[in-house]
Amino acid sequence: MAGSKTYRTRAVVLDKVKLKETDLIVTLLSEGGRQIRAVAKGARKPGSRLAVRCELFCTADLLLARGRNLDIVSQAELLAAPLGAAPTYERMCAASAVAEVAKLCSFEDAEDPFVFAITERALALCGDDACDAVHLDVIVAAYIFKLLSHTGYRPDLFSCVLCGDAALSYFSASAGGLLCASCASSVPGAEEVSPANVGWLRSLLALRFDELMGTPIDAMQATYLLALAHLWAATHLDARLRALEFMLGR
Repeated sequence: MAGSKTYRTRAVVLDKVKLKETDLIVTLLSEGGRQIRAVAKGARKPGSRLAVRCELFCTADLLLARGRNLDIVSQAELLAAPLGAAPTYERMCAASAVAEVAKLCSFEDAEDPFVFAITERALALCGDDACDAVHLDVIVAAYIFKLLSHTGYRPDLFSCVLCGDAALSYFSASAGGLLCASCASSVPGAEEVSPANVGWLRSLLALRFDELMGTPIDAMQATYLLALAHLWAATHLDARLRALEFMLGR
């Protein structure tokens, strides 16, 4: 209701920061796609129920009280914990990278339900036993390209971004996608890509996550696609993506 002091929303926990001795500031992605920063009072006390229900990457049903600067978590019910109680190192890295990009692509004053839907699905796959370590790289890379394409940063993958030539052999985030060899010579930092990787870049945007999980790929190629996704995100979000850097350097 308009003017109500409290409101309820389903949200994914993207980040949390310690506040004072027992509190947390949590960054949430609401089901409407809006970013919310709220205080979970007493969440760091031993035995606190909020600690589990406001854990990273979890989806929760939250009752929030409006505050002057930060909202306050009044109630929380855990709906999904995709990584489980003891996530592996690889799954934690992948989920952290997804949450990092989601945080940069969501805003407090703008709603976009697509951001919530794709983020919740990507986090669910990060905790899915059917997704092996190699395909975790593919899922995170696909998430980045899909989300940034939705927000306006879609790479041109079917013709040279400078001359329109269909013979593509280089990738440049600053130029906006794939390049022919001739044009790439004038673009600093253009990265040479094989025909197989050109095909994979197109698949990252065209295929659903579940389809990508069922497609065979070797570890080296998956890591290379993740590196290209990192380059694309860092360039267009104009931010240092520490979780992605850590994931690539693991």
